[in-house]
Amino acid sequence: MKVSVYTLGCKTNQFESQALEAMLLERGHRLCSADEPADALIINTCAVTAESAAKSRRAAAKAVKNNPDCIVALCGCWPQISPEEAESTGAHLVYGSGDKSGFLRDLERAFRSGQTGIQIDEPFSRKDFEVLPAGSLSGRTRAMLKIQDGCQNFCAYCIIPYARGAIRSLKMPDAVSEAERLYAQGIKELVITGIEISSYGKDLPDGENLGGLISRIGQAVPDMRLRIGSLEPRIITREFCRLLAGVKNLCEHFHLSLQSGCDQTLFRMRRRYDTALVKSAIELIREYFPHCGLTADLIVGFPGETEEEFQKTLDFIKACAFSSMHIFPYSRRPKTPAYHMKDQVPKAIKKERCRRAASAAGEMKLSFLRSLVGTVQSVLFESEQDGVSLGHTRSYNLLAVNGDNLTNLIKKVMVTGVKNGHLFGDLIKEKV
Repeated sequence: MKVSVYTLGCKTNQFESQALEAMLLERGHRLCSADEPADALIINTCAVTAESAAKSRRAAAKAVKNNPDCIVALCGCWPQISPEEAESTGAHLVYGSGDKSGFLRDLERAFRSGQTGIQIDEPFSRKDFEVLPAGSLSGRTRAMLKIQDGCQNFCAYCIIPYARGAIRSLKMPDAVSEAERLYAQGIKELVITGIEISSYGKDLPDGENLGGLISRIGQAVPDMRLRIGSLEPRIITREFCRLLAGVKNLCEHFHLSLQSGCDQTLFRMRRRYDTALVKSAIELIREYFPHCGLTADLIVGFPGETEEEFQKTLDFIKACAFSSMHIFPYSRRPKTPAYHMKDQVPKAIKKERCRRAASAAGEMKLSFLRSLVGTVQSVLFESEQDGVSLGHTRSYNLLAVNGDNLTNLIKKVMVTGVKNGHLFGDLIKEKV
């Protein structure tokens, strides 16, 4: 069976799609690109916002229409939340966000016998973490390792707990073993990901937690760079920072799930921290990692957000001096508490606030990049084109050098300038 996999959404979805691809190959199937004729097309969907759900719906309907002789199979968060809508697209197989092995078994059955159907479970009934093969497709320098699934924060704007269920964690020995296996395959950098990785270990015995896991993996694979995904600000304590500072192969990049810089807005969002805690967390990070990249997510135009509240957020993010930000307008998501809140912010105002926040973020990013000029950075090169090689620093900044044959190598680079939103520099000659 020739299968093409199309992915929408987050790094966890990317990991799960890579796992599906690995499992398909293990079962003797062949992968093909989106522009090749396929026997089956898998769409791994997203539902984190109303727009991402709409994109998933459009992708499914388009796939069914354009591939009449192909099995179209949906999985992921969107069918989990909206199974009837997913089925109405005409897809042959509709699964949710769990049981990837069962999904592939039913896909094979549909290919052999034409048997189709819908299989959606109750996410909060899931008790165990589904172990999937971590890996990277041929030629990739970076791999992802999913260590955790589910979320129990129930923020007012978010549908994900209802799509993913309660917290489930990969056991620490299994996570370490996967990291060792990937290192043996030549992977240079491992990204630790999950739905809400700050909750890692809350379902495990013996007080296991994210800091302890990162430390264990760092000891097991000291020559592989480690990068961690989005962090909830409450996890940033002195003990956590001290533990991570001892992991010498940890990349100095921290991404905070901030969402707002205004206490009133954070309260309506049902976030479990305030700006004072975020400020303290950032100070701790910079105490232990003074030259780190510090990035954050931001939602603007949340219901009830006044101009005064938005200005508080704008002032706060400028004071934080983030090196980069992901900025989103609030997306009104059915089946969440925020959907029914009064004082929904008009689309035009959300768009304007996005523009203003993005402008501030752009200035902060440029300032951070300029601060790196004249420094020596360790760069993992990932691609090359027309004699220019591109890679990322440990602080997760894109850097370009003149030269080729560098892909999948880590090299020292003297940063000489900033251009088009990224760094450029000169390779430092290695001593023979």
